[in-house]
Amino acid sequence: MFVIGPHISISKGFAKAAESAVNMDANTFQFFTRNPRGGNAKAFDEKDIAKFQKIREENNFGPLLAHAPYTMNLGGAKDDVYEFARRVIKEDIERMNYLGIEYMCFHPGSHVGGGIDFGIDRIIKGLNEAITGNETLTILLETMSGKGTEIGFKFEQLKKIIDGVEHNERLGICLDTCHIFSAGYDIVNSLEDVLDEFDRIIGLDKLKAIHLNDSLMPFGDKKDRHAPLGEGKIGLEAIVNIMTHPKLKDLPFFLETPFDEEGHKREIKMVREIVNS
Repeated sequence: MFVIGPHISISKGFAKAAESAVNMDANTFQFFTRNPRGGNAKAFDEKDIAKFQKIREENNFGPLLAHAPYTMNLGGAKDDVYEFARRVIKEDIERMNYLGIEYMCFHPGSHVGGGIDFGIDRIIKGLNEAITGNETLTILLETMSGKGTEIGFKFEQLKKIIDGVEHNERLGICLDTCHIFSAGYDIVNSLEDVLDEFDRIIGLDKLKAIHLNDSLMPFGDKKDRHAPLGEGKIGLEAIVNIMTHPKLKDLPFFLETPFDEEGHKREIKMVREIVNS
């Protein structure tokens, strides 16, 4: 089963979000665990959750992906920022696990001057405090573009985080096509080489989901600017190669392209026609 869906807001509830996914002919979706720019999470509405779970089951959804808020920085040098991130990731792992969500991804963090090794140590510490090993949820480190002081734009950095976490059987990777293209991994001309490198350093068994995005910025520019599929510097041919690659085609794909619901519906239709042709 080919699994694809967009990012959908849950501001009107999980059930409404699931209904929107069905309307777009999606069989999964991504959502923020809480307000992406805010702090405290809303309590669950159990009636809404029950309806959401019913829609999910009736429509044979693939794995869902929760996304931690952008305000969460586990690699930060400032203690108040770090303490907030430690609280949020622990809470959100518990909340998403309660919902039976398969995956939760997060941006590993930015060291903000503390240095990459310092930031990685903080990320490891935060994850070790948050992950008990009893979860069904898998927490995904997202591949980053390398802008500013971001951590996670090199496979080696992600591997170091994984190796430092005690219950790393609950960790995986969400590969963002725009990000790794911007970070300098040539998925346009050398996709097989990039996957071989990923496998050698991290292991393809750790690759659990893909953010399928084109890039407004050129290769290796270390800037995070998403574009609609086929309308950026990656191009549709390379994106099709990713979607249909034997090592990737069975993973869930999540669109973070700049569209509204109707735009995503058209994009999903285009993708399905390509995959099924």
